[in-house]
Amino acid sequence: MTNKVLRKVTHCIFDMDGLLLDTERIYEEVTRQIAASFGRPYPVDVRFRVMGTTEQRSAEIAITECQLPITPKDFLKRYSHMCHERLHDVSLLEGAERLLRHLHANKVPFCLATSSGADMVELKTNKHRELFNLFNHKVCGSTDKEVAQGKPAPDIFLVAASRFGKPAAASDCLVFEDSPNGVTAANSAGMQVVMVPDPRLSEEKTSHATQVLRSLADFKPEQFGLPPFTD
Repeated sequence: MTNKVLRKVTHCIFDMDGLLLDTERIYEEVTRQIAASFGRPYPVDVRFRVMGTTEQRSAEIAITECQLPITPKDFLKRYSHMCHERLHDVSLLEGAERLLRHLHANKVPFCLATSSGADMVELKTNKHRELFNLFNHKVCGSTDKEVAQGKPAPDIFLVAASRFGKPAAASDCLVFEDSPNGVTAANSAGMQVVMVPDPRLSEEKTSHATQVLRSLADFKPEQFGLPPFTD
């Protein structure tokens, strides 16, 4: 955990993949299989550069870094097909449901800010539709016209904050992320950010987060002025 000053917040903004849903390993496996079909490796450092970016940007990075002889359009066609076969039954990650239900029960406004497109969000959340219906709203970076630039740009979080019933100030928002790109985006938006990183990430890649946790189960709401857990 980082030793940074924690400020009181009133609103929460959540990333989805690798934070709420156990999908990042599927994305990594699919991209590795595509790269392998051309005899190319998919290094873990490239994986970490891709995490949190839009679908289009992810394809561009993978193609360039892995030197794949296909266009982003062709990559995304294969990627989408392979993901659709695997993403209809994904599990929630540790602590996710408890935290979301706690915030909802205590009337703390929260929303989703994911780099995925709207159709992919529908697919991935299908098994947990009731839980994801608790969100105030969802911003899907790959398909939302108001999100001009994807993470690590701050756009998605600023758009997310503006869509609460009463728009929230950046300083009142707490972002939950798993990727370095997402943390950079939250910082650029002027928001605090709790990071639950891939355990393979170096400490250097997580040092820009306000707080670093092993899982959402370790989050203590009262540290940010939110109602504490009672269970």
